[in-house]
Amino acid sequence: MNALEAASRADTIDNWPPYDIVKTGEDDYRIAMAVAGFSREELAITQEQNMLIVAGQKANGEDVQYLHRGIAGRFQRRFDLADYMKVADARLVDGLLTIDLKREIPEEMKPRQIGIETGQAMAKAQPKQIEAGKHAA
Repeated sequence: MNALEAASRADTIDNWPPYDIVKTGEDDYRIAMAVAGFSREELAITQEQNMLIVAGQKANGEDVQYLHRGIAGRFQRRFDLADYMKVADARLVDGLLTIDLKREIPEEMKPRQIGIETGQAMAKAQPKQIEAGKHAA
């Protein structure tokens, strides 16, 4: 969660598209990103180890001469992810891209409770005696 919050505190020149980060459960998070004007085919979500990259690139199908261009035609947003964070789901509905994340810690990495047995103490082990060999002089 701290890594996700660090992404929102980082000063960037381009703060588009706007996004929210929400904790939805013990190990569940959601990134909601406003990407109005982009279709599903123009968006790409990539996870590389502990980095989530969301990129958008408008198709260059129109030959139009712009007098003013204020609507972004492409973007790339990076999020640092904590260890064992995985993308569980991604949806685009009404210009809002929602990415669900889940932290899945392997069983061997999770803390576990160790039981303590009661009873007699272990018997003291008898020390082994090593016999010295006799050498001829």
